[in-house]
Amino acid sequence: MRLTSTDLRELNLLKYYRLVRKWACKTYNLKDADLELLIYLDCKKHFTRNNFINGSYTYSWDKNRWERLRKEGWIDIYAKRNRTTNKFNTYTTSYRCKNLINKIYRVLLAEEDLPTSERSKFYNNKTYTDKVYNKAIDDMINDKQR
Repeated sequence: MRLTSTDLRELNLLKYYRLVRKWACKTYNLKDADLELLIYLDCKKHFTRNNFINGSYTYSWDKNRWERLRKEGWIDIYAKRNRTTNKFNTYTTSYRCKNLINKIYRVLLAEEDLPTSERSKFYNNKTYTDKVYNKAIDDMINDKQR
């Protein structure tokens, strides 16, 4: 069965996307472009460095993005090159990345709520922006049509 635009509209899937994206970026110390690129790469399952470069054309230029995502554990090597059958390393998103993306989908589908505990990095009231986001999170949690 193929989803249509009306099916997605009825799910209200993108209603709180910005809030959930901001939560994920602040909690996991990612940039918006990094998170969206990781979602793109996760959809590809296995990819090469060239796929990464092609996928990053539409995002802001960040020369160190590849190494930073590798070093921080968001991208893992799936298969190393062996110069005969594999000319390039093949990569995949890490278990940590897959868990984050699944959590984002669960929150968008209202299967889970964003954490509101004191330990949450996103849910502390230090700045005005934090207070605005906390109010938005409370509104999202209390939304019955979510």
